[in-house]
Amino acid sequence: MPGAKRVGYAVVGLGSISQVAVLPAFAHSKKAKLVAVVSGDKEKAQKLAQQFKASHAYTYDEYAECLKNSQVEAVYIATPPGEHEKYAVLAARSGKHVLCEKPLAATVKQARNMVATCRRSEVQFMTAYRKYFEPSTVMLKKMISRGDLGRIDIIHTLFTELRPFGDNSSAWLFSRELCGGGPLTDLGVYCLNTTRWLVGEDPVAVASAVSWVRDRRRYKEVEEGVAFRLDFRSGLVLQGTAAYSAAFSSFVNIHGEKGWVALSPAFAFEEERRISGKIGGKWFEQSFEPMDEFALELDAFAESIRKNRKPEPDGEQGLRDIVIIDAIYQSVKKRRPITIKY
Repeated sequence: MPGAKRVGYAVVGLGSISQVAVLPAFAHSKKAKLVAVVSGDKEKAQKLAQQFKASHAYTYDEYAECLKNSQVEAVYIATPPGEHEKYAVLAARSGKHVLCEKPLAATVKQARNMVATCRRSEVQFMTAYRKYFEPSTVMLKKMISRGDLGRIDIIHTLFTELRPFGDNSSAWLFSRELCGGGPLTDLGVYCLNTTRWLVGEDPVAVASAVSWVRDRRRYKEVEEGVAFRLDFRSGLVLQGTAAYSAAFSSFVNIHGEKGWVALSPAFAFEEERRISGKIGGKWFEQSFEPMDEFALELDAFAESIRKNRKPEPDGEQGLRDIVIIDAIYQSVKKRRPITIKY
C-alpha cells in the first residue's frame, strides 16, 4: 500500500512483546506504518523510536499529546492488561482505532467498558489474536469447517512456560491487579480463543476447574497452574491446561468421529509448527515455517480501518474470553460447575 494510504500506528507499551515482535513487524507490513511509540521512560521511547523509524516518541504522561497527532490513526496497546482499559478508552474518545493485546483486560468490568466505549465512539476495536492469520491454524479451521473430522467430540489444549523463582524479567505477570490472574490469563487465553474460533462455538459451562501453587515464594497473588473442562451445547468437551511450571510448549489436539488432528507447537510465533493426524485411516503431516504473524495482524486491522468494516477478532471476542476466564476462576474458588453468562 502506498505510504500515504498506510494506517499510522502508535505503539503504547514498550516491553518485551513490543520490542521482540510488534515493532519489528512494521518493517514487514504492507498496510501499516509506525508513527509513534509511548513508554514510561522517555529515553527508552526515543531510543526505540530511532531504532524502528518512528517519527514521534512520547511518555505515558504525554499520551494525550500523542492522541492529538493527526498522523496517529490507531493505537496498538501492549501494556500490562490491567492498564489496557485506561489507554483504550482515552484513544477511542479521541477518535483513534484500538488494537489491544490479549488478554483484553484484567477484569470483565474493564473489558465491557472498553467494548462499550469503542462502540459509542464509532472506532474499530480489535483484540490481538494473531492465530486468526497464521497459516497452520487457518488450515486447521478449514479442515474443521469442511467436515474433514466429522462431528468434533473432544479437544485437548495446553500452553506452558517455565518461570522459575528468581526470574524477575516480567514481575508484573505475578500481580493480580495488573494481569487479572496468572497463566490462565496470560497463556490459557490462547487455548480458549483459538479453540472457540476453530469450532465456531462458545462454551456454555465450566464443568470443573482446579488451580495449584507449588512455589509459594513466587505465586502469592496468582496461580502457578490451572486445569479446566468446558462444556459446549453441541456436546463438545474441551480439556485445557495452562501453567508457569513446565517447559515452553503448546498444542491443540482435536478428536472427531472421522479422525484426529494435532497442532504443535500451537501458539509460539518463533518456532516451526506441525500439523499431523489420521483421518479416514490415512496419516498426514505438514510443517509450517515461522513467519511474521504480527505483520499480518497489523495489516488486517489496517484494512478494517480503511474499508470501515468490523475486524475479526473484534473486541467482543476478547471480552468473551475474559468472561470465560472469570467463570473458570469462580469454578476453582467454589469447587463446582459454573454456567457461563456472556
